[in-house]
Amino acid sequence: MAERPTDDRGAQPEQRSVSAGDESARDTALVRGLRILSSVAETGETNAKQLAAELDLPLSTTYRYLKTLREFDLVEEFGGRYLPSSRLSSWSGGNATRSHLLEVGHRFLRRLSARSGRTSVLAVREGRNAVCLRQFAPDEDADIAFRIYEVLPLDRGAGQRVLLAHAPSQIIAEVAAESSHPEEKLLGSLRQIRSSGFAYSQSELRSGANALSCPVIVRGEVLCSLTLAGHSERFGNATATSLKPLLTEAVEELQTALSEVC
Repeated sequence: MAERPTDDRGAQPEQRSVSAGDESARDTALVRGLRILSSVAETGETNAKQLAAELDLPLSTTYRYLKTLREFDLVEEFGGRYLPSSRLSSWSGGNATRSHLLEVGHRFLRRLSARSGRTSVLAVREGRNAVCLRQFAPDEDADIAFRIYEVLPLDRGAGQRVLLAHAPSQIIAEVAAESSHPEEKLLGSLRQIRSSGFAYSQSELRSGANALSCPVIVRGEVLCSLTLAGHSERFGNATATSLKPLLTEAVEELQTALSEVC
């Protein structure tokens, strides 16, 4: 029987073609997985139907890739919503505390929202901006909610001003110099926050949205702000005052949990 021809690497042409096809299929699968992971990371929080529509993928295929990403701890799933995992933060150089905030944040905020009936937000300072790290919003607050990883100005909004109030003096000076608020008024607000431990805002970043916030402090360092927010018609001054004990209790609970990893 005549031998089948081989190429200069000793592989038979038909076999090389199949191998190349398998490699192409693997590349396609990898690209699809990375597109889904990138979309979850950029959106911050989404569901399978939104991902499938955005990426033009079958819903069953989207679920299959999400299952794999969950198995590798690259995304987390809460009630059908998918978020970037704390593992991604640790790979990008996030410290143990930030990773722990990501890990416990969604469940913690979900419990706080259930107790308060309001949107709950964890925000951190990144340079001269704040970033929404984790959030849980009831359906009625969906129109005023932040996006996870949304970059926010430090001079507007209760949670952001809490972070600014405890920022280094150089950061405060730089933000105040560029703020649309009168500088002395903003600096006075920051002094009041440091004195009272609370910040309250009304329609500063989202029209019709009010918020009450406290700093989360571990070993003298402000790690994040914890905020309750809602539509202004159900979150006026009296409501903010009534929620202060609940927010204080939640801050203390989070500080205790974080002190174990700091």
